[in-house]
Amino acid sequence: MYRKEASVPLRSSSAALYNNLSVLRAAGRQLICFGAVHGPSLGLVTADGNGFTHRQLPAKEGGTALSTSLLTQAAWCVLPSRVLLVLTSQKGIQMYESDGSIMVYWHALDIAEHPPAQAVFARGIAAAGGHFICVGTSSGSVLVFDIPPKGTNITVSEVLEEHHEAITDIASELGQAPDGAGDVVTADDAGTLCVWSSGEEFTLLSKILAFGCSCSSVKLWNGMVAAGYGNGQIRLYQAATGALRAQVNAHARWIYALDLAPRTGKLLSGAEDSFVHVWKLSRNPDTDDVEIEHCHAECVTDTQVCGARFCDPEGLSFAVTGYDLSEIFRYGRA
Repeated sequence: MYRKEASVPLRSSSAALYNNLSVLRAAGRQLICFGAVHGPSLGLVTADGNGFTHRQLPAKEGGTALSTSLLTQAAWCVLPSRVLLVLTSQKGIQMYESDGSIMVYWHALDIAEHPPAQAVFARGIAAAGGHFICVGTSSGSVLVFDIPPKGTNITVSEVLEEHHEAITDIASELGQAPDGAGDVVTADDAGTLCVWSSGEEFTLLSKILAFGCSCSSVKLWNGMVAAGYGNGQIRLYQAATGALRAQVNAHARWIYALDLAPRTGKLLSGAEDSFVHVWKLSRNPDTDDVEIEHCHAECVTDTQVCGARFCDPEGLSFAVTGYDLSEIFRYGRA
């Protein structure tokens, strides 16, 4: 179904972090941007059909001072009015214009509030509700930033404090959410999931309790939560109620990344076992049962997969990063 295409070279290798790949496709243009974190910097690559343009974006502590803090994640947040590149680190949250040229906002984490032995970092990034960006922290809090259509007047509008462990991932609705299903899901190190309805005040709709395994990656599509876990399972939940609807032993080792193609319901999973799988999510129109079908398996030999993303909303192609790899592998429809 998919075949390997020319890979994308990186100036530095990819770190072994959850969801360590971000992809931005320019609307109406043959231009794709890739981003992968390595230590204190983000490697940015732009592919335009004729070649590749590279750039290293270092972590910063506000202003222009270089920081020695390590980045924990990077993601493009696509809002109706603008696209921002968001970086999280051990010291704070940085927001840039989409090409990384200008920092428009810096939010420092309050390190003094944490015990000395506790790690402090931000992780989990998602655009939500038209003009919000949600970012998780190691304390379990989720910061909700209100993003203006332009400029730097970004504010923290709310702090969600339902989690008690470090946030691992945040996702927003990629399809058409049924009424009352919510449009944001947050996950933590213990495996607890929370489904929220965004707005001027975020409302908690359901809380899916942990079952002894960390949840590393989540997606939300058509009222379904897809969650990837450290035991290699993918679980599908009803967003509105938190009811478990399907469970698949998808990988032999820890899942590091999930992605969803919103137009087709394809689900991409990548794990430590060197495999990337493509699944198809759907609802039975007669019974409303949630169904998951396996479509494709790809072995990235001797590679701990740490990032996997579709390159288009239909899921016709995808890209993969692996720990210590200095390239991004690409796959397209055969």
